[in-house]
Amino acid sequence: MRRIVTWPLACSLLACALSGCSRPTDQPNFIIIFTDDQGYGDTGRYGAVGFDTPNLDRLADEGLRFTDFYVPATVCTPSRAALMTGSYPKRVGLHEAVLFPYSEHGLNLDETTIPELLQPLGYRTGMIGKWHLGHQAEFMPTRQGFSYFFGVPYSNDMDGFLYRDRGFQSPPLPLYEDEAVVEDGPDQAQLTRRYTEAAVQFIEDSRDGPFFLYLAHNMPHLPLHASEAFSGTSERGLYGDVIQEIDWSVGRILATLEATGLDERTVIVFTSDNGPVLRPNAGSAGGLRGGKATTWEGGSRVPAIVRWPSSIRAGSVSGEIATTMDLLPTLVSLAGGAMPEALVVDGFDITALLLRPETEPSPYDALYYYSRDGLPEAIREGPWKLHVAKSRGWNPADGDFPVSLYNLAEDASETQNLALGHPDLVERLRDKLTLFDAALTRDARPVGTRDPG
Repeated sequence: MRRIVTWPLACSLLACALSGCSRPTDQPNFIIIFTDDQGYGDTGRYGAVGFDTPNLDRLADEGLRFTDFYVPATVCTPSRAALMTGSYPKRVGLHEAVLFPYSEHGLNLDETTIPELLQPLGYRTGMIGKWHLGHQAEFMPTRQGFSYFFGVPYSNDMDGFLYRDRGFQSPPLPLYEDEAVVEDGPDQAQLTRRYTEAAVQFIEDSRDGPFFLYLAHNMPHLPLHASEAFSGTSERGLYGDVIQEIDWSVGRILATLEATGLDERTVIVFTSDNGPVLRPNAGSAGGLRGGKATTWEGGSRVPAIVRWPSSIRAGSVSGEIATTMDLLPTLVSLAGGAMPEALVVDGFDITALLLRPETEPSPYDALYYYSRDGLPEAIREGPWKLHVAKSRGWNPADGDFPVSLYNLAEDASETQNLALGHPDLVERLRDKLTLFDAALTRDARPVGTRDPG
């Protein structure tokens, strides 16, 4: 556990000056585009095959592409909790599986989210798309710092689903505007387009002041849907069609920023909530082992691109470790704010890494991997990754999971177990993981529970 206080704006400006870049003096706008179950290998600059992503490729060519960017959870709810709070999901009590339409809990209102920190700095805040941090009224986005919400409260596969083990029939997927349900069971083939239209409108309405837009697409989470304009347009079938429609959405946002004169001073972050579902004609982990719900690299290493034309050097690449937890302290810093001294988070202000990606080291001493059920399974320190357990992504028929050590710099696919040759390193990393999890468990804050009144 530690207390993070970000640099003031003056220090960020100094870092920018030292790097030789330019930066506007007014506050930048922020757009986070968060896709659902999009794999590491599912954009052009990350090696996608069978579909085209020209707008995502443009983001990378005009911005910074990370090769070792992570989410600290491998499924929807905990990953989104980490993004919004800058903390490991276990710290905020949302580390076990995901929320369901029958769930009574959500993100605690005492937690501090990105929009809650940006609003006092003059930012208009909007959330469009999938929330999945609590569908009860007290946990919805408009209670967590967003002044505008258009989207759905949980995953698209929960639309009218019968949970037989609980005898619970979920309702048709509700589509909200702010706190009102405006449609039940919307046509999912139209959601990417409708979210994009709402995002464009939000940007146009916010042109006179700084804004923060969180656009969280439902796709490519199963079941897959693409609009008629994109259906059958890729060589990869429906999955490729879906990604091409998301790419179109990115293009519409870029065009809107240019038309409104906001392009130069808008920071766009594009990434995914976890790795791909491993099944035929679905996503790709780009040569990484495993996928969604596993703590192999394919489960938590995701594509990540940051574009800020006025300040980030075009075509930059960083191989340093960074995570979605870093977005909260970094955006606050870039907005000219400072983190509350009493607020404990696990992310870092990576302003310097964004501005000097070729030379700035990662702030991470270690990265910790948690299973779908919230248990510690692996740790990464520099190039070394140690696995101590495996709840998913391992066939029990092959026997007990062996403690496994990999050098990711040489073996990102995690194929060569080097544990036997490095017993001291194995012991040290295992102890480090155990101590961190014990401290995190001790200092964890309570999950939000529904007010019975």
